[in-house]
Amino acid sequence: MHEHPVMMVSKPLPRCLLIHTGGTLGMDPSASYEPDALDGHIHLKRGTGGSFSPAAALRPGTMLDQLLFAVPELRAFANLKLEIPFNVDSSRVGPAEWVKLARLIHDNRDSYDAFLIVHGTDTMAYTAAALSFMLAGFRKPIVLTGSQLPLAMPRSDARQNLIDSLTCATAFFTPPHVLLQEVAICFGGRLMRGNCAQKVHSNSYRAFDSINHPPLAILGVEVDWNASQMLKVNGVYRPRFKLDPRVIRVPVIPGLDPRTAYGNLAERNVKGIVLEAFGVGNMPDLPKFGWLPWLKSTIKEGVKVYLSSQCTSGDLQPELYRAGSAALEMGVEGGPQMTAEAAVVKMMFCLAYPDIPMGVAIAGEM
Repeated sequence: MHEHPVMMVSKPLPRCLLIHTGGTLGMDPSASYEPDALDGHIHLKRGTGGSFSPAAALRPGTMLDQLLFAVPELRAFANLKLEIPFNVDSSRVGPAEWVKLARLIHDNRDSYDAFLIVHGTDTMAYTAAALSFMLAGFRKPIVLTGSQLPLAMPRSDARQNLIDSLTCATAFFTPPHVLLQEVAICFGGRLMRGNCAQKVHSNSYRAFDSINHPPLAILGVEVDWNASQMLKVNGVYRPRFKLDPRVIRVPVIPGLDPRTAYGNLAERNVKGIVLEAFGVGNMPDLPKFGWLPWLKSTIKEGVKVYLSSQCTSGDLQPELYRAGSAALEMGVEGGPQMTAEAAVVKMMFCLAYPDIPMGVAIAGEM
């Protein structure tokens, strides 16, 4: 009898859309090119932020080849395709870019199993929050990552962050088959809910922390999943692509009279305020301090106000204090604590969609 060799059938790899938006990960550490904000021309800047090459010369195929050459392990996790919707320092990324990203991901929802976004660290938490609101109910992994040092540098964290991020984004396809159904940030060995993450350190490899919510996973030799804390998506997927950026953060400062400092914000076309009060939601309550009179007149002018806290963590309970209770009675919205980034972006979102209340969670942000 002849023994027939055992045929090993390999499962097809998941499809992942890798979206590069700029930031430190793709920088050339020796020289970079950036268009000058004043004259619009491209200038050579050494030792600063930028990209592999001028944006006009950057080719998705070429850059993907560079990434796969530098991090060949990525091939083991997924079949990757690269898109470059824009290539800028993240300090220049705002609502217009968030909408562009959301539309790109939405348009490719049926074509890919997972989405990985390379992004600069400075505004990554804002972008993650925006995508979580605009694409609520998306039901597929959307993971943002970046690095503190360029991929081309010897001690860069970029390589590990890329591998960790793709591990999490494609986790459903290998045991124990964990399905991530939310927007997350993977950085420094931790997977965090995107709208609960915040950049807390300017030069540590563990630059981000998860605020008021435990990490979704810790990545060491093994991946320690915190499945009970992952978002359970209910309801239908309904993308929304509008944002109103006319939002300002207003911290309560001892001794500051907002009538003098801020005046009539409505006259300056401000439509939303994230009011950062003390502690659980307190502020000076006597009329002479100005905060309650100013809030009353501001709300009367049609400006939407959400009560937040200057504390990074903890609960909001403004009703415990006279000033907090008075603010709520005036029409200031309150709710569970959010990160500053999530609160600002959600205000932009709720201004564009007035039927959605600030104080009700739509993507696990509170």
